[in-house]
Amino acid sequence: MRAEVSRGPLDGLLVVDLSRALAGPHAAMMLGDLGARVVKIESPTGDDARGYGPPFLDPPGGQARESTYFLSANRNKESVALDLKTVADRDLLLELARRADVLVENFRTGVLDRLGLGLERLHEVNPRLVVLSITGFGHDGPEGGRAGYDQIAQGEAGLMSLTGSSPEDPQKVGVPISDLLAGMYGAYGVLAALHERDRTGEGTVVRTSLLAATVGVHAFQGTRWTVAGEVGRAQGNHHSAIAPYGLFRCADGSVQVALGSEGLWRRFCACLDLDPAAPGLATNQERVRHREDTVAFVEAALAPWQAADLLARLDAAGIPAGRVRTLDEVYAWDQLSSQGLTVEVDHATLGPLTLPGPPLRFFDRTGTEVTRDEHRAPPPLDADAAAVRAWLEGPAPDASPEDG
Repeated sequence: MRAEVSRGPLDGLLVVDLSRALAGPHAAMMLGDLGARVVKIESPTGDDARGYGPPFLDPPGGQARESTYFLSANRNKESVALDLKTVADRDLLLELARRADVLVENFRTGVLDRLGLGLERLHEVNPRLVVLSITGFGHDGPEGGRAGYDQIAQGEAGLMSLTGSSPEDPQKVGVPISDLLAGMYGAYGVLAALHERDRTGEGTVVRTSLLAATVGVHAFQGTRWTVAGEVGRAQGNHHSAIAPYGLFRCADGSVQVALGSEGLWRRFCACLDLDPAAPGLATNQERVRHREDTVAFVEAALAPWQAADLLARLDAAGIPAGRVRTLDEVYAWDQLSSQGLTVEVDHATLGPLTLPGPPLRFFDRTGTEVTRDEHRAPPPLDADAAAVRAWLEGPAPDASPEDG
C-alpha cells in the first residue's frame, strides 16, 4: 500500500546548496530526496559537473547541453546562478541563508571568509542554521585546506592499496566513492545536527572530508592494522578474512559465492557433494591460510556447471551467490524496479528522463508506504532564479515558488 501523496520526512526544511562537483551535491540531493526543498546556488557559468563528459545530452532548439554526470547528483533541486563577488548577489545569498535550515558548501578552507560569507556571518544572520562543510583532507591539521579530488583521496586514504588484482596493481573503485561517502556522511551529520537543534535552538557546523569518509569505511582492514599490526593488501576478488568468499570460474563464465559461516560452508559442500573437512579446509582459518588451495578446490567443483544452473541450485539450498551484471542488465532487472530504484522525471529541456532513484523507503505503522513519490528533474542552470527571487521579495517567508 502507498499513501496518495508523500513529500518525505524532511518536507518543510530549506537547504541552500553552495557546493559543486559531487560530494556536496550528493549530500544535498540526499536531503532533497527526503523531502527538503533544495536551492542550488551556482556560479554564472554553472557547477563544474555540467562540463563533465561525454556523455552529454543536447536539447532541441539550441539550448544548453546537459551532462549525465550533473544529472546524477542534482535531482530534487532548484537552480539560481549568483556571482558571489558582487554585493547584490551576496546579499541575496544571505537572505536565503536567513530563511534556511541547512547550508552545504565544499569550498577550499578560507574561501567563504574572503567572500564575507564565513561561519560567523552566516550564524549572525541565522543562529539556527546548520552548516555542512566538506573538504578534501580536513579543515585543519598539517595538510588542512589541501585541494582534494576523489581519486587522489582514494589513493591517499589507502583504498587503492586494498583494491586491484594484487599489491602491484592498485585500482580505484569504479565510481567516485570517496566523494560519495563524504556526501553520505555529511547528510548523516546534518540530520544529527538538526536533531540537536531541536534541543538547543542553535545550529552547528558539521565538517567531514574525502579523507575522513574514506578512512571511515576501512572497517576490518583498519583494525587489521591498528590492532593486529597487519597491513592489508589488494588481492583481487577474494575476501581477506573469509574463504571461500569471492568470484569463481565455472563452465561458461563465473559466479560469486559468499560463505560467511561454517554452516554455509558445510551446506555448500553438501550441495555439491564435497568433503567439508578436506585437509586444510575444515575451518575458515585454515581456508584463509590456504586461500589458493581453497579457490582451486571450489573451482574444480564448479567447473562442470553452467552458471545459470549452478546459481539455481545454490539458491535452492539457501547459499548466498550471484552473477556479475553489467549496468544495462542491472537497470533491466525487475528486482531493481520493485524497490523504487529508478524514478521518472520531466526535465525542462530534455523532456522525460529515467534517473537512478533514492535508496531509502519509508512506511508508516500500518504498512503503508510513505516514501517521497514525486521528484524534480535536475534543473537547467539558473532555471529557478525568477521564482526564488520573487519568493525572497514576497511577504510570506515560509511560502515556496511552487505554492504560488
